[in-house]
Amino acid sequence: MNRALVLSIAFLGTSCAPQAQDAEIDWSYRTEVDADSVAGDYRGITGEVRRLSFSSDLVTDREVEIWLPPSYESAPDKHYPVLYMHDGQNLFDPEQSKYAGWDWGIDEAMTALELDVIVVGVHSDESTRNIDYFPQGAGLDYAEAFRQDFGLFDPDELNADNYLSFLIEEVKTEIDSTFRTLPERDTTFIMGSSMGGLISLYAISEYPDVFGGAAMVSTHFPPGDGVLVNYFADNLPDPKTHRLYFDFGTKTLDHNYEPYQDKMDIAVEAAGYARGDNWTTRKFEGHDHSERAWRNRVHVPLMFLLAGENVEGGEQR
Repeated sequence: MNRALVLSIAFLGTSCAPQAQDAEIDWSYRTEVDADSVAGDYRGITGEVRRLSFSSDLVTDREVEIWLPPSYESAPDKHYPVLYMHDGQNLFDPEQSKYAGWDWGIDEAMTALELDVIVVGVHSDESTRNIDYFPQGAGLDYAEAFRQDFGLFDPDELNADNYLSFLIEEVKTEIDSTFRTLPERDTTFIMGSSMGGLISLYAISEYPDVFGGAAMVSTHFPPGDGVLVNYFADNLPDPKTHRLYFDFGTKTLDHNYEPYQDKMDIAVEAAGYARGDNWTTRKFEGHDHSERAWRNRVHVPLMFLLAGENVEGGEQR
């Protein structure tokens, strides 16, 4: 199976299984949930999760889940930072998570870390996920690279700009009006994995006045063989006012990520970010491309993004 075909298959989903085998990758490998991790191995919902339904002209109809910190009801005068996350069905409830049978354990991790932050999980639509999450600016700027190398999509079909408009103009507006939030840039964050990592980086690059920090977990940079890195190198937000977190594993789909992340790191440093200060990149040996692996290490991006703490976890690059 050639590399281009591997990457085309990999483009399809957040934790998708390949439909053919690559000799270099053991696609049967599974990162097991670590009961001793911060999120632990509780398979249920911790705390209060509320749900809103959105019907929009910008994206397909979808659900949004809102996790409220334990102090929300007991401190009625307190206002909270907000973390927006993609693939919201995979964050809190293992019964909803389609891929690994585990959720991210965001509710367990936030509770254990005592982070007083509201988490908003915007569900994805499997039928539109790729066009919603693929950075539209890159798709248009490098359209021929994507067409010629992989035949991935028609750039004219991309919908990421509408998705971000939906997220900011409709979802964030409703969240800020319904809940006690701190709506400013410095208290508004965004985070996602795989294609969700791409749209998170695109969001903070396109809307630097809205988001003060972004966490990109197992970011799916391979499509276009590096042109995504070229695009973001020219569009990163100001390091004086923003924070960036990246990570990747070494197994299954993440096996392909390191050389692209290395190039991204060079671009981030060239843009003026300081490693270990307002930016970190972590390599997690033995972690595959799944909610199980992300659950085991989710405390690292949460602490870096929401508490400004560069805690131990993985190999800092």
